[in-house]
Amino acid sequence: MTGKNYRVIAERGLNIRSGPGRDFADLGDLALGEEVISPDTSGWLPVLLQDGTVGWLIQDFLQEISASQEPPGEAEEVDSGEAAPAAGGSNFSTKEETIQSIIAACRVQGLTLPEQIAYVLATVEWETGRTFKPVKEAYWKSEAWRQANLRYFPFYGRGYVQLTWEANYRKYSQVSGKDLVGNPDLALDPQTALFILIHGFKTGAFTGKKITDYINSEGVDFFNARRCINGVDKAEEIAALAEKHLETLP
Repeated sequence: MTGKNYRVIAERGLNIRSGPGRDFADLGDLALGEEVISPDTSGWLPVLLQDGTVGWLIQDFLQEISASQEPPGEAEEVDSGEAAPAAGGSNFSTKEETIQSIIAACRVQGLTLPEQIAYVLATVEWETGRTFKPVKEAYWKSEAWRQANLRYFPFYGRGYVQLTWEANYRKYSQVSGKDLVGNPDLALDPQTALFILIHGFKTGAFTGKKITDYINSEGVDFFNARRCINGVDKAEEIAALAEKHLETLP
């Protein structure tokens, strides 16, 4: 599963529906030029809204964009033909290939500043115990230990960024089209974990804080960027890792 960026091109804006069809309730609107991110799909696209609910947008009035594109002029609609494929592919065979896949996914989904990419990599390094593999929370412990000690079991942390709590698994089930509630271990799939990682950082889905709140063209705050994930827990250590990744980025 890949994520794609889309921009609204309907001149009068676009309704957000509560489900994939015009008969579903209207949740609000997006204005001309507003951007969203959604998994690689077609027809009606699920998007995670700022209040944590999932809305649906008809693809006919969305244009796929890349991070380098400028906003288009006004238009009323576009053809609903096949969307262009996502840039590049993902390879998780080795640690280095995984790092390159994360870098590519950041750029495709609009996190293009080197400092943003460095912080995403630092987070993955910390959250996965430097393995750069999707892992279970307390992966060195047994499942019996997790059941006895983690109050949100079985919706404990999984993936590159430790997705937790049933509500978050439910959100990303709706967005991804995968039944993460029925089978939480699907969050360990590298491609799914990669989408959740970048999407959460970009939209603020994890804590309400976006990476652009702390790392943007006007300044870089590696310490407080941790608030996108888990308060300031281990913020200094992850900030130091981000500095190291920044030095090695191509």
